[in-house]
Amino acid sequence: MPIRDTVGSVGEHELQNEYGTGERAARFYSDQVLAHLNPTMIEFAGRQEMAFIATADSRGECDSTFRAGGPGFMHVIDPHTLAYPEYRGNGVMASLGNIRENPHVGILMIDFVHDLIGLHVNGTARIVEDLDLRAQVPDLPEDHATGRTPERWVVVDVEEAYIHCRKHIPQMAPVARNRDWGTDDVRRKGGDYFDAKATPPELPRTGQAGDAPAVPEIPAATAPGDTQPATPPAKRSRAKKSAATTVKASRGTTAARATTTRPAEPKAVQPKKSAVADPPARTRARKAAQPVAPEPVLAEP
Repeated sequence: MPIRDTVGSVGEHELQNEYGTGERAARFYSDQVLAHLNPTMIEFAGRQEMAFIATADSRGECDSTFRAGGPGFMHVIDPHTLAYPEYRGNGVMASLGNIRENPHVGILMIDFVHDLIGLHVNGTARIVEDLDLRAQVPDLPEDHATGRTPERWVVVDVEEAYIHCRKHIPQMAPVARNRDWGTDDVRRKGGDYFDAKATPPELPRTGQAGDAPAVPEIPAATAPGDTQPATPPAKRSRAKKSAATTVKASRGTTAARATTTRPAEPKAVQPKKSAVADPPARTRARKAAQPVAPEPVLAEP
């Protein structure tokens, strides 16, 4: 059976093969993944007051958003269809815009209070105006507990529904709070909480995440038996500085040399001696053979 005809994406099946988790994944697919909502899932969705929605545009640029309402705002039309309302917001239409280009959506509902469990619902979505959906779904809620009227609905055809396990879900306690549903008051909406107005929209990038850090060049150590020992770092730096001083001085005297008519007398070139004397081979061998004393280990108090 081709991978595309099985549950899950091609990429997850490839990684299961690479990492050796195929048997564990197959057991999860078999035991937990449904192509519809069963009665327990329908009851769970009917009492949730919030959900997280994931969408992506036609290029794969992703967005996640938060939706909230009274219990049952995620309305199950039938075991294969789920709908949630879209109210008046900031006017950006990020999620709906993505759905216009790419209908695939992922919904995650989590019960943080009682059961500490989550429900994933993945499927394809379409945008339906409120009046049009009410004409098709007679039991669509007329008046929501928040006092808001939906402008439109996102109707999702369920393709996958499965559990999100409870082991990392924190338990929370609801606190009485007067929420300003649908307000346009900037202060009540949170204002400029993240100081975005005073922040440049873009910053220059110093490097991409995942790039290998630059590794400084480390001089090779002299091995026993080498005929030319490596220059110690201190001497090398002094030699470099001396060479730079010579170059600078030669640049300063170039003009003076060009104006003189007296040719310089040739000087005998003397062979250069090594800055570091080549130690006898026996001495090097004896030093290499000497054991290195281990560093003292401090016992913890």
